Amino acid sequence: MVDSGGLALAGSGQVDHAALRSLGVDWAVGGVATRFANGQVDIRYRLTDSVRRQEVVEGKVTVDSDADLRLGAHRVSDLIYERITGNKGIFATRIAFVTKQGDRYRLIVSDWDGGSPIVILTSIEPIISPSWSPDGTRLAYVSFEDRKPVVYVQMLEDGRRIAVANFRGSNSAPAWSPDGSTLAVALTRDGLSQIYLIPSMGGRQPSRLTSSSAIDTEPVYSPDGRFIYFTSDRGGSPQIYRVEAQGGTVSRVTFGSPYNVSPRISPDGRLLAYVSRRDGKYLVVVRDLATNSDRILSDGGTEESPSFAPNSRWVMYATRSRGRDSLVAATVDGRQKLRLSSSAADIREPTWGPLQR
Repeated sequence: MVDSGGLALAGSGQVDHAALRSLGVDWAVGGVATRFANGQVDIRYRLTDSVRRQEVVEGKVTVDSDADLRLGAHRVSDLIYERITGNKGIFATRIAFVTKQGDRYRLIVSDWDGGSPIVILTSIEPIISPSWSPDGTRLAYVSFEDRKPVVYVQMLEDGRRIAVANFRGSNSAPAWSPDGSTLAVALTRDGLSQIYLIPSMGGRQPSRLTSSSAIDTEPVYSPDGRFIYFTSDRGGSPQIYRVEAQGGTVSRVTFGSPYNVSPRISPDGRLLAYVSRRDGKYLVVVRDLATNSDRILSDGGTEESPSFAPNSRWVMYATRSRGRDSLVAATVDGRQKLRLSSSAADIREPTWGPLQR
């Protein structure tokens, strides 16, 4: 709540818009939380626009218990953010990431800002490449617990999981189709790493998508499901390519740098994030796919694993600073950055979950 000298921002009292303006306040929010006998908490809020001198919206969010108050506050924040900006908020979204502490790897799901962490898997062998299902109920990831890379899909509600890609050689880099029915993966079952498609719940043999004499890896679907972007060294150095999801002609997407990898497409389909080596630094770059103009988003030089927020306005990536691995969330224009770090563990492999329904 804004300190407005006792102005009524909660309940049904009148708001003194002139007083708010005198304080330099354009928008003000007030709210009241009420706990019921059944343990539920009702959060009521009011948003007022002091420039137009009017109340913009009044609403409520109900959560089941005190344990959900943080989620409730984030949902209110999303509603207010969307009302002010016209864009979906990401305060109630979740991320998944991997930590390493000593010889222990942990796959963790948390709020987007690192709050309320839940350990999904613990292993003494590496865990890499987590990827959210479009509905946010499942995670695909690669685990080395069998002393080889195997792709698993795990249900978040009950912890059940299945090995969907456990073929000869390496099984890696799972990426969900927009409808959640298929995973694009990189397999070496027939020689060098190539892109294959498999059912997201397993049960059938993979269908091969690419056939080259090079290494094809890191697939990702476009939001409309028409294309798959991937990394390949078929041109002599790692670059990003694109192919229709049903197969067809492969076209090269990135040029200019001898090393461009880890493609990610924004949920609105307008932007491509990737890691590019420039002047000896590994940097996150965001490209406008309509104009092909690039913006360098990071400056640390050790960046990897970019992932878009579900509203397409933020990118999260891993970086290394002062001897520790941490995560950075940055707006796509590069103006705002937020670091998520831990003094106890290295944090890496971030992936941003979908909007909460």
